[in-house]
Amino acid sequence: MPLGWLAEYAEVPPGTTGADVAAALVSVGIEEEDLHGGDITGPLVVGRVLDFVEEPQKNGKTIRWCTVDVGENGQMLTEGKHQEIVCGALNFEVGDLVVVVLPGATLPGGFHISARKTYGHVSNGMICAEDEIGLGSDHEGIIVLSRLLGEEKAADLKPGDDAIALLGLGEETIEANVTPDRGYCFSVRGLAREYWHAQGSPAGGFRDPALIETPAVNDAGYAVRVDDAAPIEGIAGCDRYVARVIRGIDPTRPSPAWMQQRLTAMGMRPISLAVDVTNYVMLAVGQPLHAFDLGKLSGSIVVRRAESGETLTTLDEVKRKLSPEDLLITDGGERVLAIAGVMGGASSEVDDQTTDILIESAHFDPTSVARTSRRHKLVTEASKRYERGVDPQLAPAAAQLAVDLLVEHGGGTVDHGVTDVDHTPEPSAYLLDVTEPGRIVGLDYPRERVVQILRDLGCMVDETGAGTDDTHVLVTPPSWRPDLQDGPDYAEEVARIDGYNNIPSITPTPIEGQGLTHGQKTRRVVADALAGAGLTEVLTYPFVAESVADDLMLRADDDRRHAVRVANPLSEERPLLRTSVLASLVDALRRNVARGHKDVSLFEVGLVFRPGGPLARAPIPSVLSRPDGETLEQLYAAVPAQPRHVALLMTGQIEHAGWWGPGRAADWSDAVAAVQTVAAALAVEVVVANDPAHAPWHPGRCARISLADGTLVGHAGELHPKVLASLDLPARTVAAEFDVDVLVAASAEPVQARPFSTFPPAMTDIALLVEAQVPAGDVEAALRRGAGASLESVTLFDVYEGERIEAGHRSLAYRLTFRAADRTLTTDEVNGFRDAAVASAAEATGAVQR
Repeated sequence: MPLGWLAEYAEVPPGTTGADVAAALVSVGIEEEDLHGGDITGPLVVGRVLDFVEEPQKNGKTIRWCTVDVGENGQMLTEGKHQEIVCGALNFEVGDLVVVVLPGATLPGGFHISARKTYGHVSNGMICAEDEIGLGSDHEGIIVLSRLLGEEKAADLKPGDDAIALLGLGEETIEANVTPDRGYCFSVRGLAREYWHAQGSPAGGFRDPALIETPAVNDAGYAVRVDDAAPIEGIAGCDRYVARVIRGIDPTRPSPAWMQQRLTAMGMRPISLAVDVTNYVMLAVGQPLHAFDLGKLSGSIVVRRAESGETLTTLDEVKRKLSPEDLLITDGGERVLAIAGVMGGASSEVDDQTTDILIESAHFDPTSVARTSRRHKLVTEASKRYERGVDPQLAPAAAQLAVDLLVEHGGGTVDHGVTDVDHTPEPSAYLLDVTEPGRIVGLDYPRERVVQILRDLGCMVDETGAGTDDTHVLVTPPSWRPDLQDGPDYAEEVARIDGYNNIPSITPTPIEGQGLTHGQKTRRVVADALAGAGLTEVLTYPFVAESVADDLMLRADDDRRHAVRVANPLSEERPLLRTSVLASLVDALRRNVARGHKDVSLFEVGLVFRPGGPLARAPIPSVLSRPDGETLEQLYAAVPAQPRHVALLMTGQIEHAGWWGPGRAADWSDAVAAVQTVAAALAVEVVVANDPAHAPWHPGRCARISLADGTLVGHAGELHPKVLASLDLPARTVAAEFDVDVLVAASAEPVQARPFSTFPPAMTDIALLVEAQVPAGDVEAALRRGAGASLESVTLFDVYEGERIEAGHRSLAYRLTFRAADRTLTTDEVNGFRDAAVASAAEATGAVQR
């Protein structure tokens, strides 16, 4: 927003800077993004090219050695001579008026100008292009003022005139970051209103550019019909369409220089009079407009949804396949002219031959426009405004502003006919408790102050209607504020306009609490244990693609295939909520590997979403009181179960090679060990068993990890090769995923620490011959059962298959450690414990001691 444009709509005190305006906007919740302009210092003047000599250079470039008349001030710099300047552009002729920056000036970005030698000459300044002085982005050639301003205005200029004032380069432009709920601030009108509020809403301090007289609707207007046969969620895609016609416009007339300057300052490129006028009005009041070449239309406009198979080549010269949800502007219902609220079509665009113009000023449904914009990956100035909500009562005034500007600067005449198809609903009044803002904010707002703020906002406040009393008033929001719907909305506005700085900062006094809950402590222990084991914690978005279940090779009856679809996803490519943390963690691993990190160990603690079947529809309870038990049950029934899981992935070297010896690649045992490490940190006993049919793990390298009572904790092991191929992950990648909530429940009871024995341990090794299909875990469990209470640990330290081993068998070597709490064990005692352990293993698994 240029400061001068703001001053047309709001009272700006003399001496106000861009920083002052930005600070004022911040005070009412409009975030400052940047300040532009105002950083050029002269001399920057108008110059006339008197002569030039073209000089080809060795690099193939041709430069012009120019003599330029820059007036008396410039001539004084070189002892009365005309300025001699080197210029690399070729788009000007002798006699042209140009913009010249002279030694001593400073251009945007702190670029200081001085006389310097270049191409064998001393250049006293520079002839400027648009981008060099911040007037635009064009660097194809230098500025020729007769083309920029028009012959008529350029005829009044003379060498030496101040170009800073002429081109408005000394004016500051404020860039603001507008939040999605304040769509009306996507205009100078909206920001000027907010600046006025920041100044205390003084009487007469805001001049609404949309408060103009508009002609009455009549039957002579251009024929328009709205025929939305498939409204989204029952809301029509277009509820207002204003059409105005101007005939006999001179297509050769350029936009006025002041309009081009403002468009450029606000980041838009001047194109032609008709296009510039529609863009200017949009920036001024926030209503997107579209100009159709009337000569390319058949006589009527029909607004409808697209039909299957329809296409449109849009103004960006892209042929787009239309969806039945797309709302279209059509010529008589047949030929597609534009995607409503997003972009026009090439077949009806205004060109340099257009003399008759149809101006469209319409109101489109935000949801419809947002979905179409996202579907076609087409974000435009119009779509950004429509999807945030445009004032439905603004259309006639915006059309009139455009008509007036086109007639003033392009000639022509306005048709008597005025079309206004208006189906906009009447805004609903809300019975507001005027004490509610004070209760919510914690500051006492008098009734008079609340009512005054609401009226300054543009609300209609009825203090005598039905339901009103000493503490209640009926409030009807203004048409440009669709976000004002209930008490908290109005309370927020009262606090904002009264001033956030008026709300005292009071440090709350904490009540006596219990500290972290057991669940919070457990989750921290889990994360600390995995980080201590060398894994890096990451955070991924919980949104996944529809193909992820197939990529993970989940069975058709696997509950993890039943995912919740997001109604309005951030990306159409990822519309589902994850049912497994692995489903999103694989993206982080793939990204790290793609960027050259070959040895990666990652983990994430996060929620998964398990609907377990169809979800009920959630009711919308009142905010006036706590929902009753039945309503709460309905709400919970509409929300999927959300257990907290941990997933981890490892690939590459888990132990690096070096002078100390060879490295070791991560394998399935590291994934199992990571889960066991977490369980040990929580003092939870877990049982590891083979699970050959659980996707996405390798059938021969997947471990089922459960509690002693059989409750499933999770799975760990090596991922299936086909899964790795479909996910584009390195070979032999290992993974684990387990349920933190199960561990939270299992660790709820305090664990009694056992006293340490100070007596020496007794160790003995045994080698058992078992059939190859017997799990080592079953053998270990049998050894523990038979060894008795003095057994301190069992460690499998060798597995052997080969010579002198019967086919189909393998040798498992264990180290048994015994220790008594009250004495040193004798050899006979240890041998007895060992023999009992071996006998137990023989009975349970058929093991034979070697």
